[in-house]
Amino acid sequence: MKTLGRKSGQTMVEYIIIVIIIAIAAIAIFGVFGDTIRKKLSGAVNELGGDESAASTAVETGSEQWLKDLGPEGSSQN
Repeated sequence: MKTLGRKSGQTMVEYIIIVIIIAIAAIAIFGVFGDTIRKKLSGAVNELGGDESAASTAVETGSEQWLKDLGPEGSSQN
């Protein structure tokens, strides 16, 4: 019975490691393709009838500056 508990713990650690690797990969992908993803999403927002001025502002600014300008609610401070 004791070895069963150890194997279960080992499996949990393996799952956690896999989740961490996936999270790091997702962060890297969003870092590399952040501007492209934002442009695609702003086009979708415009097509769905969203706020065009906010979408165009997001497209015109770079990823780094856009993240710096975020307010506490996730909206632009400008």
